[in-house]
Amino acid sequence: MLETDAYAMTNEFNYFVHPDQLQVGVYIQLDLHWMAHPFSFGSFKIKSIDQIETLKKLGLTKIRYIPNKSDIQPLAPTSPALTPTAEPTPIAIHNEVTDPAVLALLAAKRQRQAQHEQRQAQLDACEKAFGKAAKTVRSINSQIHIDAKKTVAAADQLVNQMLDSLLIDDDIAIHLMNGNTLGDETYFHTLNVAVLALMLGRAMQLSRDDIRTLGLAALFHDIGKSEVPDRILLKTEALNRAEQALMEQHSKWGAEMAHRAGLSAGVLKLIVQHHEYCDGSGYPQRLQLAQIDPLARILALVNTYDNHCNRNNPALSLTPHEGLALMFTQHKAKFDPGPLNHFIKCLGVYPPGTLVILSNDCYGLVVSVNASRPLRPQVLVCGIESGSENAIILDLEYENGINISKSIKANQLSADAARALSPSKRMNYFFSASESA
Repeated sequence: MLETDAYAMTNEFNYFVHPDQLQVGVYIQLDLHWMAHPFSFGSFKIKSIDQIETLKKLGLTKIRYIPNKSDIQPLAPTSPALTPTAEPTPIAIHNEVTDPAVLALLAAKRQRQAQHEQRQAQLDACEKAFGKAAKTVRSINSQIHIDAKKTVAAADQLVNQMLDSLLIDDDIAIHLMNGNTLGDETYFHTLNVAVLALMLGRAMQLSRDDIRTLGLAALFHDIGKSEVPDRILLKTEALNRAEQALMEQHSKWGAEMAHRAGLSAGVLKLIVQHHEYCDGSGYPQRLQLAQIDPLARILALVNTYDNHCNRNNPALSLTPHEGLALMFTQHKAKFDPGPLNHFIKCLGVYPPGTLVILSNDCYGLVVSVNASRPLRPQVLVCGIESGSENAIILDLEYENGINISKSIKANQLSADAARALSPSKRMNYFFSASESA
């Protein structure tokens, strides 16, 4: 922690300096309305001379600085007139900006704010579509034994609706959804696998018929688990040999159920092969790469990814970043290289649901990734010192100078950041047309 001195005046732990005393490494807090300055955050560590020049043009006579967050002390005042006078800490300062460059930055910020409101509306619409699709998936899985024909028709309609959105829109974004509001987690895995499979099929430029087959297989890939006892299905510890042998039957049982429901031979093949791996380590037949249907390789890939991120015991779940890294490094031989490379390109290095620290030392949660620009995702961000009311969505595509430094786990968040970001124990996904299309 830096000690304060005569360079700054204080009023009950609030320290103020003149703008001319600022230098790179000083952490400041602006007592301004968020739209009255051009920065993404009202408090930050100064990183560049350009930031200092902009701060000097805000029409402020003093700026609050935070000693224990600063790397360096402010400069000494050049004259007594620059030393601030002691006075109560202002709740908000009214400033008048006249500099053309800063006015242009403020106009750009207003435009970003309008884009943010547009993105929020898009996310709200996507959340509603996700909720509707989740209810359909729940009905599909519960009604397959009662009215197979009607259930297959409902599944086909859902796949075609999602395909219409995917194939008509040129620019697609995948979003993190708040499945907590829907209550039942049982069928989220099925919907996640379907969403990811359809997106990957689109990215690989498969035909509509092939993507439709892939989507239907995804919706029904785990129906055989209805024959597996809950004591095995919901077990949070590793399965023993006998339990694993029984679990491995669900692929075959699912294909048999799908056959009775009237699904196509192509869908049946994908269901029975959705746990086969290219190195022969999968089940039920321990097939090798050339023996596995190309669409089944895609289904196995996205199914494995979602299983890594959403395990029965949430404490053992991997972060999306960790899940992708594991599949691309230690488990790379299990997957067809083509789909795996496309999958990483779609989701980026930091997929939706990844908790991160940004280059400005703020905590964030990746909420959306544009499939065509995966390295610059949209991130729900709060300052390390901020409460939940200060969480905002930043689109890194338009935030020059702000990058993702690293991914972290939920237990590495500060208490304030955990409240602000409220990371879910489960990862749920849906997609929409990007607003920048």
